[in-house]
Amino acid sequence: MLELANISVRFGGLHVLQDVNFTVPAGSIFGLIGPNGAGKTTLFNLITGLLVPNTGSIRFEDQSIAGLKPHRIMRLGLARTFQNIRLFKEMTLLQNVVVGAYRHMQYGVASWLLGLPEYQRQEGAARARAMELLTWMKLDHKADELADNLSYGEQRRLELARALATEPKLLLLDEPVAGMNTGERAGLMQDIQAIRARGYTILMIEHDMHFVMGLCDQVAVLNFGRIIACGEPQEIRTNPDVIEAYLGRDEDAA
Repeated sequence: MLELANISVRFGGLHVLQDVNFTVPAGSIFGLIGPNGAGKTTLFNLITGLLVPNTGSIRFEDQSIAGLKPHRIMRLGLARTFQNIRLFKEMTLLQNVVVGAYRHMQYGVASWLLGLPEYQRQEGAARARAMELLTWMKLDHKADELADNLSYGEQRRLELARALATEPKLLLLDEPVAGMNTGERAGLMQDIQAIRARGYTILMIEHDMHFVMGLCDQVAVLNFGRIIACGEPQEIRTNPDVIEAYLGRDEDAA
């Protein structure tokens, strides 16, 4: 579904990413891990059009997307959540999720101003879908509350519901369990498994190794802008390069 080939990014003289290659198969949960500053969020920003690579190609369903604007990439079927939650805090939960559904609406300005039947029909469908997603995320009982009143874990789930409202083929999750307690993490793990079971493909950045290893079919490890390992969780868990990247090297043993 997604293929990155020979991706490199430079900010001035700083090489943030160098010759990055990996492929995300359709229907999979693919994990991207690595120490802080490894370049993981930069990769997400490239895939979603916030940045353009200096070299290399990004293909989604065999279509080149490198350099496309974010709204055009979203219309192809990509959606993301952010490491730092980005919600409309002064809007209700229902309104936040309906925003995600607007990419599917096709009524014109006149229909909106006059409240014509087509506008009413599409708005009603969007609200119904938003309530369905809030129910899925166990937030339906707070649909009319302001997003600013939610706990941190609830805000994470609301952002996920809004991303799903765009009806993506590929869902990018940037540290989805950051700030969650143990119970919330276990619940979100079940939610993500249910999302995959409904046919979505997921690419995920996460630091919680238990979460990653328990969910992902494949894991790629990024360190200092390079992919140092890629494979199934068990391979990654025992890879000496990965262990060194996370724990450092014992000079006496070396």
